[in-house]
Amino acid sequence: MGFYQVAWFLLVGFLLTVYAVLDGFDLGLGFWYPFLARGEGDRSRLMRSIGPFWNGNEVWLITGVGALFAAFPVVYATVFSGFYLAMMFVLVALIFRSVALEFRFKEDGVPWHVFWDGAFWFGSTLAPILFGVVMGNILRGISLDTKGQFAGSFWTLLNPYSLSVGLVALMMVAFQGALYAALKTDGQLAQRARILARGAGYGYLVLVVALTLVSPMAHGHLRANFDHHPLLWTLPVATLAVIVVSLWFERRGSINWAFTASSLSIVTLMATAGAALFPRLVVNRAEWSQSLTVANASSSPLTLKTMFIMTLIGMPLVIGYTVWVYHSFRGKTSQGTY
Repeated sequence: MGFYQVAWFLLVGFLLTVYAVLDGFDLGLGFWYPFLARGEGDRSRLMRSIGPFWNGNEVWLITGVGALFAAFPVVYATVFSGFYLAMMFVLVALIFRSVALEFRFKEDGVPWHVFWDGAFWFGSTLAPILFGVVMGNILRGISLDTKGQFAGSFWTLLNPYSLSVGLVALMMVAFQGALYAALKTDGQLAQRARILARGAGYGYLVLVVALTLVSPMAHGHLRANFDHHPLLWTLPVATLAVIVVSLWFERRGSINWAFTASSLSIVTLMATAGAALFPRLVVNRAEWSQSLTVANASSSPLTLKTMFIMTLIGMPLVIGYTVWVYHSFRGKTSQGTY
């Protein structure tokens, strides 16, 4: 393994983690949307709270997928061909959510609003579940043939472990989204959001505990790095700790800190997954030694080096713009039309 191969493994992980944190709160808000809103004013306010951000949040997903394609083209080809149907469903979900955000307030009328409200909820709920199912299969491993191509079917992806990871992902964004709603609103709307956040947080905690216990026992390859480097166990422990801390802050009414801790739990959870996989990118369930790794599935060293230099130049601009947008639209969301 070379420096740039490891660096790109970390960079792809970083991009996908930022996406999970940022788009996590607006997916989670979309999941709670029909349960939180009590009238047109609430619906408008909830949508306005994510209006300036959701487009930019999805850029991180596009960038992460693009980085995966450029740095590890074999992995990109294997994952997107094997998970083709699941990825199409993800795209449909994200498109439904995006169109609903743009079209919902274009016309008056109950049927029109009900349809787009349903589309917003559908897209926001289905996307994190499917992302979790994909991640569950990456962690569990998939069947590859001798050419490194996916040898299973769509139905083999819907296994109990991966569906459980999908449920974890849903609870993760539900917790994040409810805290965000409480952070950006006030009055009874914020109180309802806090109640939902509390329930989602406890569900998130229980599911992460179960996943942490089951994963190394059911799938030995996920335990290998932790056995060789015991300090890595601090990552899942930290995940559980910050979820508890987030719930504690919510109880005290410190929603800013609760949201920060919730975001940190996503970071440590993604870091745990990365630590369990490294140096593998796609695990071959039939033969672990034939898995796709950062060493055998990467682009040429010159390609990796050139792209890495370009990333060092461009990434500060993207980060700076993101920080500026969030700073500009900080504070509570006002009433009004989206």
